[in-house]
Amino acid sequence: MLTILGFAMIATFLVLIMMKKMSPIAALVLIPALFCVLVGKGAQLGDYVIEGVGNLAPTAAMLMFAIVYFGVMIDVGLFDPIVRGILRFCKADPMRIVVGTAVLAAIVSLDGDGSTTFMITVSAMYPLYKRLKMSLVVMTGIAATANGVMNTLPWGGPTARAATALKLDAADIFVPMIPALAVGLLFVFILAYVLGMRERKRLGYISLDEALEPASGGVLVKTGGGKAKTGGKAKSGGKAKTGGGAGSPAGSDSAASSGSAGSTGSVAVADGEDDDDFQGLDPNRETLRPKLYWFNAGLTIALLTAMIMELLPIPVLFLLGAALALTVNYPDMADQKARIGAHAENVLNVAGMVFAAAVFTGVLTGTGMVKSMADWLVDAIPQGMGPHMAIVTGLLSLPLTYFMSNDGFYFGVLPVLAEAGAAHGVSPLEIARASLVGQALHMSSPLVPAVYVLVGMAKVEFGDHTRFTVKWAALTSLVVLAAGVVFGII
Repeated sequence: MLTILGFAMIATFLVLIMMKKMSPIAALVLIPALFCVLVGKGAQLGDYVIEGVGNLAPTAAMLMFAIVYFGVMIDVGLFDPIVRGILRFCKADPMRIVVGTAVLAAIVSLDGDGSTTFMITVSAMYPLYKRLKMSLVVMTGIAATANGVMNTLPWGGPTARAATALKLDAADIFVPMIPALAVGLLFVFILAYVLGMRERKRLGYISLDEALEPASGGVLVKTGGGKAKTGGKAKSGGKAKTGGGAGSPAGSDSAASSGSAGSTGSVAVADGEDDDDFQGLDPNRETLRPKLYWFNAGLTIALLTAMIMELLPIPVLFLLGAALALTVNYPDMADQKARIGAHAENVLNVAGMVFAAAVFTGVLTGTGMVKSMADWLVDAIPQGMGPHMAIVTGLLSLPLTYFMSNDGFYFGVLPVLAEAGAAHGVSPLEIARASLVGQALHMSSPLVPAVYVLVGMAKVEFGDHTRFTVKWAALTSLVVLAAGVVFGII
């Protein structure tokens, strides 16, 4: 019964948020509360929630102060050169921008922290996607999938958990997996290219000067050859088009003609519509602190280095970093309050989502539904699959790491799978390596706090992100698994 109710609770949650019948916060709280009563443990709901909140409180604190810190870094202009450099490299071409998103997310993922990766990637790429009217779920999907592949780094978490749970050396697990993970990352780049080509066909692309110039004074119309403002004089021979908008489906936007680099697809930007969203490239905003650029760059590098070296707990590091960044860049108390207020919405949304997720995980774990579902899945494996337990583990890692926390999977389920494999002569190392392939999908799980940073900063509905990303992330995981089998790693 617990198994059925557990799967029913997860299915109900996913269906409601993807159909947009409930907000993620409401669904994360109300659905598990209802199922807790159905299980017959309504009296213990308070205990489950408090335990879940206690477990996720450090994560919530880390995200709160990380958002403030990186928000301040965006305000002072730390990432402006990155944004401009990427735009110049991408030449305002949607295909190059999507590929650039994948590359940037993969590089920043080297720090091993998903939330940091998403903050930096979104802060750098969001203005470009908004200005060119590109699909924001493409950005979130590619960033999450690239980060998921890179999340297998030994200091990223899953590899260390697998090594600890099976009493193995992390290097013995990770190093042989590098070729398979490289294939997975290459697949993400290819996927980014394909999705980018789709965006290019839908929108065309504009010149660098047009992308950098904020819209003002009417309607700015972007084309492959120039621009025109209503009530003004057309420049560069660009031809104004009307009709169509950012929300028009691909292939039906009357203002976006299909084509390649030379197409004249255009998108109209309403008066002031994107000005606020494009402030990351505004060279004249009042929050800039150009004289403190190298201080801020050094502080950020020092902070990320301290995180990797684990000198202090991550929440403490971001708390200290946020306080120092505010004090040095904005000595005046009024300015500090203004900066905190400017990022309060993101802080509240993300922290609220994390604590709401604590209700979901608390009930799922406290009622025993997680253990019951895991045991059922393991028992359902046919005896004939015993010699292939590594492949079975890889396949199971997709749904299990999506519906469970990494701790629950690696410390609760993986040892059982390893024991079943050992009975058929399958090495624990193979089981451990196979357990990593689901991470590309795991990073879009509703139980991963960092994903709420991603969708929150990108202003994307979680349901939209899930619908778009899950299929591509699952395919990426399967590519990694197939590569592991071909190379004889798994």
